[in-house]
Amino acid sequence: VQLQASGGGLVQAGGSLRLSCAASGRTFSSHTMGWFRQAPGKEREFVATIRWGTGREYYADSVKGRFTISRDSAKNTVYLQMNSLKPEDTALYYCARSNRGALYPAESFDHWGQGTQVTVSS
Repeated sequence: VQLQASGGGLVQAGGSLRLSCAASGRTFSSHTMGWFRQAPGKEREFVATIRWGTGREYYADSVKGRFTISRDSAKNTVYLQMNSLKPEDTALYYCARSNRGALYPAESFDHWGQGTQVTVSS
């Protein structure tokens, strides 16, 4: 399985970005796909996950109401729409897949993309 993340960039505070993550191979209904992020000097943290079969979404409190995770099953792609971005959202964002249907933490995810940088200026 390969996960290819894209869509990061530099944006001003209050702006928006949409991240995409295309997965090779088939994603099954029992899987979850998620986004995590890691800022310099900090641990990798959970951002959002989505159950592939039901589409149910889960969010970290820090992004709830600002970020939206979604999936396109036909394209085998998961998205993260990020609105009202803040400087503290600056991090390397990773997409990941859990074959066991885990929601978090990062250690429960089996496959990882290469990361895409999001930088929010104040």
